Order: sequence, then C-alpha cells, then structure tokens
Amino acid sequence: MEEKKRFGWITERKNSIKGVIMQDIRQQAVNAVRVLSAEAIEKAKSGHPGLPLGAAPVGYTLFADVMKYDPKDPKFYDRDRFVLSAGHGSMLYYSLLYLFGFDMTIEDIKNFRQFGSKTPGHPEYGVTAGVETSTGPLGQGVATAVGMALAETRMAAEFNKEGFPLTDHYTYVLCGDGCMQEGIENEAASFAGTNKLGKLIVFYDSNNITIEGDTGSAFTEDVGKRHEALGWQVIKVADINDLAALRRAVKRAKAETQKPTLVICKSVIGYGSPLAGKADCHGAPLGIDNIRQLKDALGWTEEEFTVPKTVLRHTRRAVSRGKKANEAWQELFSAYEKAYPAEAEQFKKRINGELYDFANDESLYAFEKADATRSTSSAVLNRLAEKIPALFGGSADLGPSNKSVMKNKGYYSPENRAGANIHFGVREQSMAAICNGIYLHGGFISYCATFFVFSDYLKGSLRLSALMKLPVIYILTHDSIGVGEDGPTHEPIEQLASLRATPEVNVFRPADGKETAAAWESALSARVPTCLVLSRQTLPLYENSGKAALKGGYVLSDCEGTPDVLLIASGSEVELCMNAQTELKEKGVKARVVSMPCMELFEAQSKEYKESVLPETVRARVCVEAGSPDCWYKYAKDGEVIGMTTFGESAPAKILFKHYGFTAENVAAAAERVIKR
Repeated sequence: MEEKKRFGWITERKNSIKGVIMQDIRQQAVNAVRVLSAEAIEKAKSGHPGLPLGAAPVGYTLFADVMKYDPKDPKFYDRDRFVLSAGHGSMLYYSLLYLFGFDMTIEDIKNFRQFGSKTPGHPEYGVTAGVETSTGPLGQGVATAVGMALAETRMAAEFNKEGFPLTDHYTYVLCGDGCMQEGIENEAASFAGTNKLGKLIVFYDSNNITIEGDTGSAFTEDVGKRHEALGWQVIKVADINDLAALRRAVKRAKAETQKPTLVICKSVIGYGSPLAGKADCHGAPLGIDNIRQLKDALGWTEEEFTVPKTVLRHTRRAVSRGKKANEAWQELFSAYEKAYPAEAEQFKKRINGELYDFANDESLYAFEKADATRSTSSAVLNRLAEKIPALFGGSADLGPSNKSVMKNKGYYSPENRAGANIHFGVREQSMAAICNGIYLHGGFISYCATFFVFSDYLKGSLRLSALMKLPVIYILTHDSIGVGEDGPTHEPIEQLASLRATPEVNVFRPADGKETAAAWESALSARVPTCLVLSRQTLPLYENSGKAALKGGYVLSDCEGTPDVLLIASGSEVELCMNAQTELKEKGVKARVVSMPCMELFEAQSKEYKESVLPETVRARVCVEAGSPDCWYKYAKDGEVIGMTTFGESAPAKILFKHYGFTAENVAAAAERVIKR
C-alpha cells in the first residue's frame, strides 16, 4: 500500500512537471506571436502592434488547441474557419500561420506590408494561404463569418447522413472594440441570433482602446447584454492571458448548440510593452527601444526574427494533426460515396463549383411579351433554381418587390436548414457580407436583392466582393426615375456611375427579358460580382435581342449602309432609341441603335468587335440613360449624352421621363443636332 502511494506520488509529480513544462511552452509560443509581430511591424515602419500583443493568447489557443485545419491543405473542406475581423492586427495572423506550419516563411514575415508580399497590411483572400476572407473594414469580418456559419448549416442539412457528418465544422472570429461599434456587426449579430447559428463563436478582444483613445468617449454600452438580447450566449473571460479559461470558454460555447457565442475577453492593448494600455500602440510601430523593453518583460532572449526550436516543434505538431484530420475526412467521404453515390456526386460538384451548362439551353431566353425586367429576372431565376440547387439567397425584406424568391424552394430557418431562400430582414450591408461568407464557405452560389438606390447601404460589402473576385449576384431593382411616385429618395441617379467606377464588377442593365437572361448567364459564368440593375416598369421585347448581350454591347437595330448617327442606350432607354430611329428614318436619317447593357463586358471585347459596333468614323452619337451621364462621354465622341444631372421628383414615371427629356422626340432632335456639327 505504501509502495502504491509512493509510485502514485511519483506519477502525480511527473504529471505536474509535465503540466508546468507544457504551460511554459504554451507561454513561449504566445510570446513568439507577440515578438514576431512587433518585429515585423518595426521593420516595415508601419502597422498595428497593439492587437497582436494583446490578443495573441486567443490566436494561439484557437490554432493550438481548438481548431480543425490542415496547414498543408488550407482548403481542406471540413476545416474550421477563422476570420480576423479586426484585420488591422494582420501580423497576429501571419505569425500564427508561420508558427503552425502554413505556407509562410520568416522571409515573408520580414516582408510585411511590402509590394507583392504574402503579408499585406490587412489580410487579403487569395494572397495568403490560410486567409479565409479579406478584412480590414471593421465589422465586415463578423458579418462574413455569419455567412460561413449559415452555409455550414445548409450543407449539413442537405448532405449529412446518420453516421456521415461530411459537414461538421465551426466558424471562429476575433474582433475588437472597433468592430463592435460598426452597425454591420449589430445587423449580422441580430441575424445570427435569429437563425440560431450555434457553431459561430466570436472572440471579442475588449481592451477599451481605439485610435482616438479610451472608448468611454464614444462607446459605453454593455456589449454582452446587447448580444444576449440578440439571442447569443455570452461568456466572459476576465484575463485574456488565462489560456485555460479560454479553452473552457470554447468548451462552453460548443455545448450551446442553439445560440451563437460571444466570448468577451478583457485584454490590455500593447501587452508587455511600455505603451501597454495606450492608444499610441494601436496603429504605429513600437520603436526599437520599446521592443527591447517588451522582450525583457516577456523574458525573450532570441535574436531578431528567431523562434526557439522547442516552440516550433510544439506549434508545428499542427501539421501532423491536420494531416490526420484531413485523411479521416477523406476516409469518411469514401465510405459516404459507396453508401450514397448520387449524393456524393452532387456534393463533389457543389464544392467544386460545377454549374449548369448554358451552351445549348435556349429555355432561359424564352419570352413572348413585354414585361418589367425585375419580372423577367424572376422568371429566369426560377428556371435556374430548378437546375442549380446551389442557389442560396434572398432580399432585404423586399422579396415581393425585387421578385427574388425561388418558388417551391422553402425559406431557410432554424427549423428548415435546407431552405434555399433567406429572410435577410432590413439589413442591406450585412446581407451582402453574409453572401460573401456563403460563397467563401463553398457549395453555393449566393445572391442578394434590394432596391437599386439602397445599393449605397451595401457598397462596402460589395466592394469586398469585387476585391476578392467573388461572383456574388446583386439583384438591384427599381432602377431609375421610373420608380415614380416614391420620389427622389428612392430614385437612383448616381448609383450606376458609382458601381461602374468600381473595379472587378460587372454592371448589367438589360433592356428586355432576353437581355435579362443573358445577364443571369453572364453572372453565373463570371469570376467577379455582377449587379443586375432591373426596371420596375414594363419594357418591350425586342426581336434581335438575346445572347448577343453577353458581349456587353451589340447592334440591336441597324440601318442600310454606314449610319449617320449612333444611338446608344441601356435598359429602359433603349426603347427611346428604337422609336427615335423610326422617326429619323422618316426624315431620311440613317441611325444605328446599340444596346449597351454592360459596359465592362463590352470593354473586354476585341478591338475589332468594338469597332464593328461603334465605328470610329461615325462621330455623331447620342447616348441615353436615366442616370448620371458621366460614364457615357467615352462613347459619345462628338455627340451628346442625355442623362440626369439632378435628383428626381415624386410623380408618375411617364411624367418624369417627359419632364427630364427622356422621349423619342428629344433623342431624335439630339441626333439631328450632332449630325450637323
């Protein structure tokens, strides 16, 4: 008995020593994140050291003890997703990627914020392996992560079978005080709570400091109570440096399956440095002397940009763990493939982004009568929905007006995770960010809808769609002063020019049903986001429209021989040009009508094609669009642009079009003027 006690004591002592050693190596790894981050920022003479120094324990805990991922296969499907919403703290991310064995070297760390590096100032999707989404605009990361968590639940509902959890992963977010102040975070948090996204876990690095100083000057709300009211579980960690407390928080978060979890971690910005707790370390390098004092405070004795081999051995275990997790999932899928071959084939197509082949399908273009393009868009969407189960989207509480609902496909909810339609609520900005997250997760084609004038609300998220080249589809209806009685607050004027000025966005304003079908085909084939700008009012159906619109601009109606004038328009104003062509023909004037539904696609065509549509020798041109004229002057040459240079009015649409000069008579008169020049 005494011998058993003695050996029991020895075993206990060994475990205790092992625990101390493990705790020591954990702390060294956390400090490695801190020091590497500070050194890289100092070398770049630019960056944000405050967050990496304060929040390093959260990053370490997630990558070392919590998340499922494969550093050598960062796109491994069933990985947990990590989003650094506070993207200014990017060096935290890069240090973690280096330590845990991703495609990141010390040279990459040294090249922080340098041209062409893998370590840009904010995390950029497609630039750095392991980065799930571009972040930096505060709050966007939280909202994008909501989309990832949403997609996880629907993929699970569609494909998981008993004993075959193909989709079973979490989405983790690290955000800060700035994210919590942005309205998009509240929009997204409300949506997540309503939809009971229990596999979304957000760590809030609460240090009460922003660029201007203490948050008490502008931000005094109880963030925890707000999120509880929004349907979240809230867990508080009194000291972010307590690694065991962080692990316990994750365990509690995972135990709650019906609510997303917010883990509020109290931290000190710039921890360990002489600037700790001060706004001075938020967005500027610490300085050589302060870094020396930081290292002294942390007990760090290594040379610059050097991590102890013992730490690397500890952190790089993630490589073998990740390989095992990946292989286990591959084995699971192989068994699934044998048990459910049809579902497995569909699953592979979904995650590989294989879509319907439009090559010989004319059914999308089958229209027989005049209609509003919002209505023809609805028809195309529903034809597609029968063939493409990957479609997943909805409207900002405007589904009946945007006509963006997929019939017989159900609405997504906690009770119906397989529903294809989404009730986004009146939340334009987070709606678009959520769609980014849905697409980034994989398995879906995401779309969202609202009135065109409210594209201003979602522009920040749309800009990130463009920056990441995500082919999210934006259905934007009620496209001009044709809105009519709702008046100038609802009549878009400058929005077309604004979106066309945004790189990597296709802005498609179709003139009829067949051009609308082309717009959808283009959107589903594109590698960038597409804005479908659609009319409220009925538009004619043209005999010669259709797939030619895929080139962005084409000759809709021609004349005999060389034209005297080119009439160029998009959307509803194409009708004015067609009528003006008839009027001019009666006067002996030869006019060519060019429909220009998408300038971006037209500009991508060959020089020869563009010349065939808009001959350089024909300088007399009239461009017509019920919006800002700015983007049309490049096509007008020696001619005129008929556009809107003021806001609209509240009146029936026909009265407004006449009042602002959008008539066939005015177009014809302008044509005659420019011919005489």
